[in-house]
Amino acid sequence: MEPDREFLIKLAHTKMPFGKYKDRYLIDLPEYYVVWYHTKGFPNGKLGEMLQMVYELKLNGLEELIRNIKRNFPKI
Repeated sequence: MEPDREFLIKLAHTKMPFGKYKDRYLIDLPEYYVVWYHTKGFPNGKLGEMLQMVYELKLNGLEELIRNIKRNFPKI
């Protein structure tokens, strides 16, 4: 799975649309919460794809990559 540039920029600027962490950037969600989704199952659609990518990034310690994208690239 190799994300494209547009996907990563959108991921960097996307906030959680519901729940306890509503309006928090996906990359800033607590790790345990993303792991819980991984265990329970990610939602369908773009949000699920983005949460799955956040899981992979957190698993590999690459959160700062998305934070840098958020700082350096405007929202699409």
